[in-house]
Amino acid sequence: MARIRIGFDVSPLHAPHPPGVVRATRGLVESLERRGVLDVVRLAPQRDLRAWRHKRLPALVSELGLLGLHSPVSSFPLRGPGRRLQTIHELPWRHGVTENADWKHRFWAAWGPARADLVLCPSEHVARDLRQRWLPGAARIRVVPWGVGAPFGDLPEPGAVDEMVLGKYRLGQDPIALCIGAVREKKNLAAALRGLAELRKRHGPRIQLVVTGPDTPQLRRDLGLASQLGLSRFVSTPGEIPEGDLAALLRLASAVPVLSRSEGFAFPVLEALASGSVPVVPRDSAQSELAGTAGVVVDANDPASVADGLVRAVMERETLRFDCVERAAHFTWDACAARVEALWQELA
Repeated sequence: MARIRIGFDVSPLHAPHPPGVVRATRGLVESLERRGVLDVVRLAPQRDLRAWRHKRLPALVSELGLLGLHSPVSSFPLRGPGRRLQTIHELPWRHGVTENADWKHRFWAAWGPARADLVLCPSEHVARDLRQRWLPGAARIRVVPWGVGAPFGDLPEPGAVDEMVLGKYRLGQDPIALCIGAVREKKNLAAALRGLAELRKRHGPRIQLVVTGPDTPQLRRDLGLASQLGLSRFVSTPGEIPEGDLAALLRLASAVPVLSRSEGFAFPVLEALASGSVPVVPRDSAQSELAGTAGVVVDANDPASVADGLVRAVMERETLRFDCVERAAHFTWDACAARVEALWQELA
């Protein structure tokens, strides 16, 4: 039997997109290609992304004999032959977040499902938001969580010593609470800072907050808050960190606060789980859905609750790490690709 032939829009790998979208696109398309169940044709954009997506892509369906197009983002060609699989990562405006909440994102979340044959969401949290917004198309929505793989794991590569990164980034020996990429407003670094300030008031255990990511105006505002709270010496900002070093830091971290106001999936939670580090997550969020019972759930709006969560993560890290690794084992790129293959077989 001939394999199902699909076109995969890989524009996030060639044009600026949020890091999570890039990671999801790369992980999924590489896994689909490796497995070989589907005949995947990578479709890379030309200069004008919008014109390429809405004019050139429909023509390629016929020219290349494709069953349809897999879009790793919410935008896809509305007209033309073939099936359409749309991806909606999150609806941030439903949670008071303005990032990626402009009219274009709202349009595709509102009207894309009316044209798509199936809509993929990375979490039940997003699917629920979408069903409430677009009840007529609820039957088309499918939940397919993303995966995790190397270099993230609970053991370093043979011959590697994780502790070397502490010296490389001038970090001390206190327990680490690692805030990955918390340099954007939606990441809610302020919640972690206020929780740490509450912990200092209680004379609780010393914790160093390590914030990765580039220098941004939001990071500077949050560092100003850290100064006002008297936390400057407890906060480190090593900048952008390569994946290998990030994996080592995750294995060394006692806690990984991911207190974002809106997430569709939250790769830092899954990477923390795979590394045996405890994610600290808000209740009723995509983060808590992903972490399951392996995470420490807090009220991100309550500094006392965040402080309690940080203490628990630090004190119970060695006990919880086994639950974390076991939880992460359910989220592989192979499992993600198998679910996507089933969706395309359904469309065929």
